[in-house]
Amino acid sequence: MSDIPSSHPRYRSLITREQLAAHTKTGVVSLEGLTSHGRGEAFDYLLGEKTSASALEAEKLAARVLLAAKHPVLSINGNTAALAAQEIAQLQKASGAEVEVNLFHRTEERIALVTNVLEEAGCIVSKGAVGRCVPLPHGRGLCRPEGIGSADVVLVPLEDGDRCEALVSMGKLVITVDLNPIDRTSKTASLPIVDEVTRALPNIAQECDRLKASGETISMPEIDARYFLRQAIKDMQEHLSHALD
Repeated sequence: MSDIPSSHPRYRSLITREQLAAHTKTGVVSLEGLTSHGRGEAFDYLLGEKTSASALEAEKLAARVLLAAKHPVLSINGNTAALAAQEIAQLQKASGAEVEVNLFHRTEERIALVTNVLEEAGCIVSKGAVGRCVPLPHGRGLCRPEGIGSADVVLVPLEDGDRCEALVSMGKLVITVDLNPIDRTSKTASLPIVDEVTRALPNIAQECDRLKASGETISMPEIDARYFLRQAIKDMQEHLSHALD
């Protein structure tokens, strides 16, 4: 990493960029993943680079969904592993969800590299034979039949819109974490969370822990996905209106 002073106003952003760039050299992150991150960061500017009240509401709801699920799975790609491996491990422990690696630019070498990053952070990664359980003609369609293939709830941070749509069409409840509220991923998700992944996952984990400690009986909540998208757009508009104040 470069010697970036923590006092730099863009410290977190610069460190994140270097983190991703470093992981492209190891093969964990694809070069295309850098473009995807840059697009998301632009939307984070519109949110003021903070978790909005509506995003936190969605994250608390996501915790209920994960705890109420019969077979929840966290589907992890290269960018998510590079940015939030420790946060994924924290959420797995709090929610009891299975962790499965799923990649668009899929090779067995990249699967092993991403798995290693997650395991070093403390994740228990499910492994085994995969099949085309999701009706897509690319690597995202390949998953474990006893994992994502049979999950009732799938949390998919930084997801591809076509797979999100396909998972929902299969009857799965899909939670997404995506900073773009007008992307197909957010618009087709059962529960869209419009927030940055390293902020969102700890919030979900914390709420899982709180709910378990409360002794409350957790049932599957009702979800108004459009409400969260409308609120995210409203939050961005409000931030822009005060940007030059």
